[in-house]
Amino acid sequence: MFNRFVEKLKNLFSSRKIDESFFEDLEDTLIEGDLGARLTDELIEVLRKEAKAERATSVEDLQKIMKGILSQYVKTADTSLVPGGLNVFLILGVNGVGKTTSIAKMANYYTKQGDKVLLAAADTFRAAAVDQLDIHARRLGMRIVKQSSGSDPGAVVYDALTSALAQGDDLVLADTAGRMHNKENLMKELQKIDKIIANRGIPAERYRKYLVIDATTGQNGLSQAMLFNSAVHLDGVILTKYDSAAKGGALCQIGQQLGLPIVFVGTGETYDDIHPFNKDEFLDALVGLVE
Repeated sequence: MFNRFVEKLKNLFSSRKIDESFFEDLEDTLIEGDLGARLTDELIEVLRKEAKAERATSVEDLQKIMKGILSQYVKTADTSLVPGGLNVFLILGVNGVGKTTSIAKMANYYTKQGDKVLLAAADTFRAAAVDQLDIHARRLGMRIVKQSSGSDPGAVVYDALTSALAQGDDLVLADTAGRMHNKENLMKELQKIDKIIANRGIPAERYRKYLVIDATTGQNGLSQAMLFNSAVHLDGVILTKYDSAAKGGALCQIGQQLGLPIVFVGTGETYDDIHPFNKDEFLDALVGLVE
C-alpha cells in the first residue's frame, strides 16, 4: 500500500539522525503524501514534543510515536447490519471511482454473512450504470430494482424500499448518480433521495450514506468528501484501489476535518476483494513499520 510515499518515508527514517534537518525533510515528505499543510504542521509539532518527552533514540521509536499521533485522526466503524429491520446504504461517489463495482462487492460480502440483499439501480442518468449493476445482480443471483434510463432516481429508491420491506430483506444497496449537468443539480437529487429514505421510516441507526473514493486520488478524495458531506452528511468512506501506490495521507485529513470513518477497502477485481478497513494495518504501512 502507498508504495512510493511509504518508501520515501522509510528511507528518511532509516538514513538520518533525528535532528532539525530531519524534521524539515519529514515535513516535506508528509505534505507530498497528502497529509496537507495544516495536519502536517500539527503532526510535526506534537512529534517533536513527544519524541523529546519520551527520549526517542531509534527510528522505530519515532515511527511508533507518529503512529500514535495519527491514530486519533483515522476513524473506523462497525460494518455489521443492525438486526431486526431493513438497513439501507446509500452509495455515493463521482463517476469512475468504482462505485457500482463496490456495491456488487458489498452485496456479495453481506450475502455471505447470511443477509438478504436487494440492489437499487438509482443512477438512472447513466444507462451503462443501470446495465452494469443489472449484470452484477444476475452474476450474484440477487434481486434488483431498476427502471428505464432517465427515470426518476427517487422513484427507484422508493420502489426498492417498498419491495425490500415486503420481502423481509435485510439490506438495500442503492447506487446513485456521480455526475449530472452541474454539481448543484446532483446535490439536490441526492438530498431528494435522502429525504425519501427518511420519510419511509428507516431509522437513523439503520441508514448509512457511504462515499466511494479512489485511494489513488489523494487530495481530491478530501475535496469529494467535503462536497458530498455538505449535501447529505456522510457516515463513512469506502476506498477502492487500496492495493495500489496510493497516497494515504488524505485519509487522515478526512478523519481530522470531517470525522468520517473508513468502512471498507477494495483490494482487487473479484467480488471477494473487499474487506473491512484495518486501522492498524494502514497506520503501520503509512509510517513504515511493515516491510
